Amino acid sequence: MDRSFEGLRVWKQSRTFVNNIYDIMENVKDYGFRDQIQRAAVSIMNNIAEGAESGTDAKYINFLQISRGSCSEVRSMLYLCLDRKIINQEAFEHLKSEATSISNQIFRLIESINKKPTIKSL
Repeated sequence: MDRSFEGLRVWKQSRTFVNNIYDIMENVKDYGFRDQIQRAAVSIMNNIAEGAESGTDAKYINFLQISRGSCSEVRSMLYLCLDRKIINQEAFEHLKSEATSISNQIFRLIESINKKPTIKSL
């Protein structure tokens, strides 16, 4: 079965999301904070990719769960971005919505993998 990650809508959206995070963090001087949110965003995209080609459904699901955790981490850090005035309310709402959408898509992907019929040996 072909599990090319490049064809997944959720991976494509994650790629755009990562670039959006990099854009908003471009001038942030708190390098530790900037590094953390960027790494978490990249983790979303990369874990989808790694899971897609990991070989088994169980491994794929594990990578997808890690990716969802990274979505939560980025969403949490977006609140700090808002609190520290790195982004305004409008940007916060947009990015939080994107992260939530990606997380929901990953959840649905996990559900579809779990519902896939398995071949039982006789």
